[in-house]
Amino acid sequence: MTTSDELRVKPSLQFVLSHPAHLLSFGFGSGLAKKAPGTFGTLAAFPLYWYLDPRISDEMYLLMLLVAFAVGVWVCDYTGKVLGVSDYSGIVWDEIVAFMLVLFFTPPGLDWGLLSFALFRFFDIVKPQPIRYFDSNWHGGLGVMFDDLLAAGYALLCLAMVKSLLI
Repeated sequence: MTTSDELRVKPSLQFVLSHPAHLLSFGFGSGLAKKAPGTFGTLAAFPLYWYLDPRISDEMYLLMLLVAFAVGVWVCDYTGKVLGVSDYSGIVWDEIVAFMLVLFFTPPGLDWGLLSFALFRFFDIVKPQPIRYFDSNWHGGLGVMFDDLLAAGYALLCLAMVKSLLI
């Protein structure tokens, strides 16, 4: 975890609102949470998903996620450079985009939503291989975004296994 001594700029609401890249990379402010900003960022994906899912086609949703990932590479890189820490814990756009992908493939229901959330957070925090490798060796915006995409893949594999056992 990054200490505030290493930062060039102390993240605040004023900082987040100072540039669109900061607003996105800090997950519309959810990354400002004092404890567990990644968890708050992941939680921010739920209302975004619930809003978008009934309003756009599956194809448009996946295209939107692809664009959100590409934009995320830039905004996370830019914000990390401004902060002086490439993968600062308050940068949560990576969690939002990756978890929105998980939610797209998650069966409906509160139990499935909670399970998908727990699985994604588990893999994002524990970082089993190869997530740990990419987290340690890929820097900048692509590194920030990519390790969460892998955590989403692990979560989806586990969801598919659970679903196959229950259905």
